[in-house]
Amino acid sequence: MKKIISGLLLFSAITAFAQEAIKFEELPFKDLIAKAKKEKKIVFLDAYASWCGPCKMMERNVFTQKSVGDYFNANFVNARFDMEKGEGRDIAAKYGVRSYPTYLFLNGDGELVSQNFGYMEESMFLTMAQDVNSPNNKKGSLKERFAKGEKDSDFLINIMKLNSSSDFNFAKQASERYFENKKATEEFSKDDVGLLLFFLKSTEDKNYKVFTDRKAEIIKFLPEETYKEFDNQIKLGKIVEQSIDQQNKKINDDYFMKNAEPLVGKHDAEVKLNQMKLGYYEQNSNFPEYEKAALAYYRNSEAFEPNELLKAAWVFAEHVKTPSSLKKAAEWAEKSVMRGESSENTYILAKLYFLIGNKEMAKTYAEMSKNMATQAQKDSTLADELLKQIK
Repeated sequence: MKKIISGLLLFSAITAFAQEAIKFEELPFKDLIAKAKKEKKIVFLDAYASWCGPCKMMERNVFTQKSVGDYFNANFVNARFDMEKGEGRDIAAKYGVRSYPTYLFLNGDGELVSQNFGYMEESMFLTMAQDVNSPNNKKGSLKERFAKGEKDSDFLINIMKLNSSSDFNFAKQASERYFENKKATEEFSKDDVGLLLFFLKSTEDKNYKVFTDRKAEIIKFLPEETYKEFDNQIKLGKIVEQSIDQQNKKINDDYFMKNAEPLVGKHDAEVKLNQMKLGYYEQNSNFPEYEKAALAYYRNSEAFEPNELLKAAWVFAEHVKTPSSLKKAAEWAEKSVMRGESSENTYILAKLYFLIGNKEMAKTYAEMSKNMATQAQKDSTLADELLKQIK
């Protein structure tokens, strides 16, 4: 009899606990959004990782509180996703989740209406939820409201903050409307300057005129020299764009230097040119030009981080045939290995040694790469294949 009573008490306790805690829906993401739209609610999505300590503390200490459960169950469609598994990976990519826990609040169109981070005590967590659950956040799609011409400053700032990572162009459009509606009599704040600079990418952007017209206000919050440097970088971006012959997939060195040197000086212009070449020629698989640019840029290899040199060495190992260039790439890879051996850098060095004919060293480093990969439970296929070639 005692066992039966104890069992009933335990069952009652578990039931009460379940009713008090946040009820998380176990639905596919698209169904959660559809449910929120139908019920005219906001989705609360706990974006967590299995190894995250603060995530576990939230689950144990906060999500289980009656006040929290009552409020969230009544006002939100609640869900949890591990950001490193299944649909969680897509959600993390879509909404720019990079730290845990992240709390995403989404409307019935799947748009972010609020985003918060980290461990919170019960009272703070509830206050956050109450702020999110405001009538303004239930007016409908942010994009629809924006398209209809909504100009409220808080609304536009919210779009900028929520979409800066996940939908930059939308956030940028909101920034342009925000500053377009900011009267000349309204002084800039430090936050205004930060938003202006963050979304300003080109001299052709609408906000570039704001940047130049309101210089006097901007330099109240940053040194004039910094303002000038920022302006030069914006102008340099346009020069970069105009230097690229998209039809022939080539960069016009003379045009770039002629226009960039007056802005930033000869040395910085040359550095920028070579950086641009490395990125552009790799992206467009023009490896002969990449080879020339890398040899020029990394001429003084002591000035560069080993990992940066290793990336170039890897491109050479995969796509370059010139013996002297491969020897130079081997020197770059050696610097990375000297900094600290890994299965990756020892493999790249092994392959470069093989390509320049040093089979003994190639075998040594290929075996090292294989052993390190095996110990770390990583894939050793590349090292295995190289060892077969060496034999």
